[in-house]
Amino acid sequence: MELSQLLRDRRSVHIFEDRSVSPELVMELLDTAVWAPNHRLTQPWRFILTYGEGRRKIADAVRTMKENKEADPLKRKEIGQKFYDKIMSIPMILTVLMREDPNLVVREEDYAATSCVIHNFSLLAWEKGIGMVWETYGWLHDPIFRKAMGIQPGEKAVGNLHIGYPAKIPPARPRIPAAQLTTIFNQA
Repeated sequence: MELSQLLRDRRSVHIFEDRSVSPELVMELLDTAVWAPNHRLTQPWRFILTYGEGRRKIADAVRTMKENKEADPLKRKEIGQKFYDKIMSIPMILTVLMREDPNLVVREEDYAATSCVIHNFSLLAWEKGIGMVWETYGWLHDPIFRKAMGIQPGEKAVGNLHIGYPAKIPPARPRIPAAQLTTIFNQA
């Protein structure tokens, strides 16, 4: 598939088939995805790949967080179980981390580069028939989640990528043409 078509066809997938994705394939795709533009070549990223029974680590942490935040004691278990089941329905989760440089300019460049790695990965996965969605929910910053996943101080959780074979592909949503968002200076 040509790159222009791949860019237009890729979708964020939220519903997956009940079949596993090969961790070896994911690692192969990541090895290519890290060839993203990265000013200063800091390569600030790190990945945590979770699948199979390993998903329970995330599911348990999320259940605990949700139960702790639910004000109604009668709903705590129900809410916690709902989120636990949702996590367990995702075939594979890739947590993408970024080392946070104390220099703000470098940190912003590193965030942009890490975002490019994620986008590269999404296109490479789509090309192989694998869907994903990049989630940035608030609990990525929760101490319970960070401890469960071994996220170190000075590391930013850029997102969790939900990965699997699509059970449903959402339709394309319109984009504003670039011409409507472009200012052109042609003369000094």
